[in-house]
Amino acid sequence: MAGETLSKRLEARVSPPAALVVAVLAVSTSAILIRWSAAPPTVAAFYRVLFTVGLLAPLAASRHGETLRSLGRGDALAAGATGVALAIHFAAWFQSVEWTSVAASVTLVQAQPLFVAVGAAAFLDERLTLPKIGGIVLAVAGAAVMSVGEFLAGTAVGPHPLAGNALALAGAVMMAVYVLAGRSLRERVALVPYVTVVYAVCAAVLGAIVVAQGDPLAGYAGREWLLFLAMAVGPGIFGHTVINWALEHVESSVVSVSLLGEPVGSTVLALLLLAEVPGRWTVAGGAVVLGGIYLTASAREK
Repeated sequence: MAGETLSKRLEARVSPPAALVVAVLAVSTSAILIRWSAAPPTVAAFYRVLFTVGLLAPLAASRHGETLRSLGRGDALAAGATGVALAIHFAAWFQSVEWTSVAASVTLVQAQPLFVAVGAAAFLDERLTLPKIGGIVLAVAGAAVMSVGEFLAGTAVGPHPLAGNALALAGAVMMAVYVLAGRSLRERVALVPYVTVVYAVCAAVLGAIVVAQGDPLAGYAGREWLLFLAMAVGPGIFGHTVINWALEHVESSVVSVSLLGEPVGSTVLALLLLAEVPGRWTVAGGAVVLGGIYLTASAREK
């Protein structure tokens, strides 16, 4: 109970919009880290989540043990199913980054606001106002401009662009399931117990996929282990975990569309870290994405 009281005190001092900014910046590093890694995509995804669980487990055991033990069967099963959805999202998207361009993969996987908006209206009683719909459509249109514009301009799209794009869309559907389930469960389950269960199930599923594919779990250079840890700390702790915290305080459609800032953040990081200069379509699409995020966030219910 002391841990939960401390968490509530900390949460009361954090602005949800500021938390979303941190989360978007953190997840924007993910594609860069994946590209830097030479490990198979599913192996990188597995260790990212496993290391995230390792970082959270001591806190979960020492401060939230009672909550974990008292977690109802229904909530535990729902959290586990959410972990499976997250594992499929990671497996699909990590492979997508290897098969198509970073711009196409990151933007297509962020088509999830369309699925989230429909699901939130159907299952969570969240209203789809005209300004909110307009913001979502505008943001998705901007993401499409970023990827389609680069394709038409003749930018290389990777060794298997069609399969990579399809996997990115599959990842978008699973991300929508993850966001919607998190929005519902986070209203009654504390953050650390919730993400610990979700990430643990996700790691188990990814581990099973790695074994089934026959990829090695050991023998990687020290640089790879540092990259796995960076994926866990950045996109894992400061990205997905902060997003799960925000889901308790902000509508799922707002959280979802805010994540469309990831293609913009990834483009900026690619410029700074990989010397990849964005084309005019990327710049124009990024501006439209930001406009859609602002419109949707401004239209959220008070």
